[in-house]
Amino acid sequence: MHIRHVVLGLLASAAIACQSTRPTQASDTAAASGINAPVARIGAEVITAGDVDKSIRGELNDMEQRTYDMRKAALDQLINQKLIEAKAKVAGKPVDEFLRVVLSPKVGEPTDEEVRALYERAKAAGQVKEPFDQVKPQIVQFLRRQKSEAVLAQYIDQLRADAKVEVLLAPYLPSKVEVAATGPSKGPDNAPVTIVEFSDFQCPYCSKAEATVKDLLELEKYKGKLRLVYRDYPLPNHNLAPKAAEAAHCAGDQGKYWEMHDRLFAATPKLEITDLKAYARDLKLDEGRFSKCLDSGEKAKLVADHFKAGNDAGVRGTPAFFINGRLISGAQKLEAFTALVDAELAPKK
Repeated sequence: MHIRHVVLGLLASAAIACQSTRPTQASDTAAASGINAPVARIGAEVITAGDVDKSIRGELNDMEQRTYDMRKAALDQLINQKLIEAKAKVAGKPVDEFLRVVLSPKVGEPTDEEVRALYERAKAAGQVKEPFDQVKPQIVQFLRRQKSEAVLAQYIDQLRADAKVEVLLAPYLPSKVEVAATGPSKGPDNAPVTIVEFSDFQCPYCSKAEATVKDLLELEKYKGKLRLVYRDYPLPNHNLAPKAAEAAHCAGDQGKYWEMHDRLFAATPKLEITDLKAYARDLKLDEGRFSKCLDSGEKAKLVADHFKAGNDAGVRGTPAFFINGRLISGAQKLEAFTALVDAELAPKK
């Protein structure tokens, strides 16, 4: 493996969201002709560029994000390449040879314990069935490559710090989408920033994101400035999610929506009907009233309305957050949320 290839390669991002199964498309109709411009007529009915974009809003959001991510990755790649080439030039060596000389002593060989431990983990996960001695060379090669990439990343971080690299590319700011802030909420109604969350009680990434949302709402600098609105987006492949969403609204009728909301996420994936009724009992709800609400499906239309609103806004997976209409998709880090919130709270020029 040439270490330089790692420098020039793009890193694959880790999964951070439960995905829908809708197909991917793209359109630049609105940008080309204006949101209200007619693009087709069927008798007296007019289809506008906005109608087209609304039908593929999620795909357009994804395309916008991917375009920025590609540009940012290319920028990082160019910065890293120039820093290493400058060091190699001073050393009077080709880049490949320079990196080998600088990094190889820091990489070292995987220990027998490391190799054996990885083999046992892979075997326990059903990823390998061959005897240890048969696959040991591949494991050694994998660990060696892994260590090389880690050492290289540390070296590049140090180069960037020493060179005082300043990235001037503006942070990604998603386009605003109109989303109705309708649903159970926390925070003042007149807060300058409203976060509309579309989520799924059966989605593990949604459960993970709840801790980040809690941390965001508790930040002192945002006291009185944030309102959170929760909307349901049960994915088609999560068969327990719709009833779980209904259960939260049934609990809401008894003044304990958020208590049930928190209980459901803590319990994921134990969301069978019997589980939902047990949680109602734990919360000391009127069990008869709760069961009647849940069994009758009286909240099903409410959940369906939330789901439709998510589709119209371009939600394609969960969790999805609209911060004053700007989308954050997936269980992102707290910094991703604060960047958008700060942008919304910043004085308008």
